[in-house]
Amino acid sequence: MENEQVVKSQGLPQGFVWGAVKAGIKASGNADVAVAVAAKGANGAAMFTKNQVVAAPVTVGRRHIASTGGRVSVVLVNAGNANCATGQPGVDACVQTCVAAAETFHCIFDEIFPSSTGIIGVPFPAEKVVTALPELERVMGATPEHADSFARAIMTTDTKMKVARASIDVDGVEVRIFGVAKGAGMIHPQLGAPVGPAHATMLVYLFSDIAAESEPLRRLLEPAVERSFNSISIDGDTSTNDTVLLLASGASGVKLDARTQEPFANALKLVCGSLAYQIVDDGEGVEHVVTLHITGARTEAEAKQVAKAIAHSPLCKTAWSSADPNWGRLLAAAGYSGVVFDPSLVNITIGSQPVFELGVRSAAFQESAAHTEMQARDYTITIDLGLGEAECRFLTCDLTEEYVRINADYST
Repeated sequence: MENEQVVKSQGLPQGFVWGAVKAGIKASGNADVAVAVAAKGANGAAMFTKNQVVAAPVTVGRRHIASTGGRVSVVLVNAGNANCATGQPGVDACVQTCVAAAETFHCIFDEIFPSSTGIIGVPFPAEKVVTALPELERVMGATPEHADSFARAIMTTDTKMKVARASIDVDGVEVRIFGVAKGAGMIHPQLGAPVGPAHATMLVYLFSDIAAESEPLRRLLEPAVERSFNSISIDGDTSTNDTVLLLASGASGVKLDARTQEPFANALKLVCGSLAYQIVDDGEGVEHVVTLHITGARTEAEAKQVAKAIAHSPLCKTAWSSADPNWGRLLAAAGYSGVVFDPSLVNITIGSQPVFELGVRSAAFQESAAHTEMQARDYTITIDLGLGEAECRFLTCDLTEEYVRINADYST
């Protein structure tokens, strides 16, 4: 398309301000309550965890998105307490913070979108969030520093903030997307639509200044999430709080329509892909980021099913931590994935090294060369099932002693 091109952007979308303060929720004493405010409101689409156990802000957030038809004025996030498994008192506490935020930022109650991340099962200190709101109103701003303060405040076991930007040019007008994420453990998102079957946490907020209604945004968000956040795993644990929210302020004046939909969708995928990679790259104790490229499958769903079995195998993940090219573990995990295939048709490559070909160890297999490939920070394992044309890429990582240490001591 002429005049539209996706590029990485340093600018922030118009129509939003961000801020963060210390409310005393995090034991570290770092900033732990953050807001993003769309002064004129924004239209949004959200996807939430499919875990049957959900945190209070997921319950309230689903309710608010449904009641407003996707209209959001304030994103209110706290870190240090997940407000999960806290019963009706937890829901009441979440509602209390939304009521106070609506009064502070001058919008209607259910245009507040709440999120929480942190430890599960601890009573939620709503009073700390409420007390922090006046200061949040004072410190908000639209500069990169304000946006970065939001990104840092929502961190828990993360070691670095996770942000990504992209933009498209439409007849000389720049339309921007700014994405913020947190997550380093308890990461195996299984996100679905907010209505219907469908400790640490993955939280993702995508801000844009395009003009769009909620339903078209949802149609673009779902495929972007499926190929990014729904295609990563650090430890196979699906959080109770996982949330992805896409907001459009309309402040650019450019409409999402037949002409702009494709470039905007590409920019959205770029931002989601970057954030998904950053989450795995910052995984708790991670030393190796592994891309599982499953090819030759009958369907993309079956390819992903094989990838998940391998990504969640402790035997595979511990082998990766020591760069051990134990391809038998890969094959075994694929074999119990539930996908029917013939091992005599399968080929496995680690990096550039063939290790398994058509039912037996490859004649070209060189253990030392494969070991060297696996010493890299990033590498790809390709498994061709020999069944069809479908494929997927699934991002995962190794399992190290540091991961065990972090999570053995998380609540104490």
